[in-house]
Amino acid sequence: MQLVFATNNKNKIKEVQSVLGDTIELLSLKDIGCDVDLPENESTLEGNSLSKAQYVFENYRANCFADDTGLEVTALNGAPGVYSARYSGEGATDSKNVALLLENLKGIQDRTARFRTIFTLILDGKIQQFEGIINGTIAEAPSGNQGFGYDPVFIPTDWNRSFADCSKEEKNTISHRAIATKKLINFLLDKFSV
Repeated sequence: MQLVFATNNKNKIKEVQSVLGDTIELLSLKDIGCDVDLPENESTLEGNSLSKAQYVFENYRANCFADDTGLEVTALNGAPGVYSARYSGEGATDSKNVALLLENLKGIQDRTARFRTIFTLILDGKIQQFEGIINGTIAEAPSGNQGFGYDPVFIPTDWNRSFADCSKEEKNTISHRAIATKKLINFLLDKFSV
C-alpha cells in the first residue's frame, strides 16, 4: 500500500519510515509533485494536521496522512505548542527556538513538558486522528547531536539524557511520533490486514 506523508521535513519522513518498515510504501510531498507550503493556520495541533491532510487529499486525490507536533511546557501555559516550529518568529531555526525556550524558562523550577503529535489519516475520504504523547522535562542546557527541533533539551520521564543524546533507534521506541505512528499502523493493519 502507498500512503503520502504530507510533509517536507526529511527528518520526520525518515523517523516514520523506520517505524513503518516494509508494511507501507511512504511517499513524500516531493514524490507526488507537491512543492507548496501546506496550510498551518489553525490554533490547535489537531486542526493543523487535518488542514494539511485535507489539502493533499483534495488537490492530489491521494490517500495521505499529515502530522502536527508541538512541545507543550507546563510553566509556559502549553507554549510553544502549535507554534513550536516558529517559536522564535520569522526566520526561526531549531537553535533559535531552543535558545528562546531556555531564556523563557530562566529561573523557573517547574520544567515539566510534553511532546505531542497528532496524525490525521485520510483514507478514501474518511478521516481518523491518532495522538502520541511523551512526557518529560526541559534541561538547563542543550546536550547531544542526534535528532532535531527541541530534542537537545527534552529529557523523557525516567531517562537521564535528552532525545538528542539517544540513537534514532532508542528515540523511535518511545517518542511521541513513534507512538502516534504505531496507532496509525495498527489501524491500517486492522483495516487491511497488510
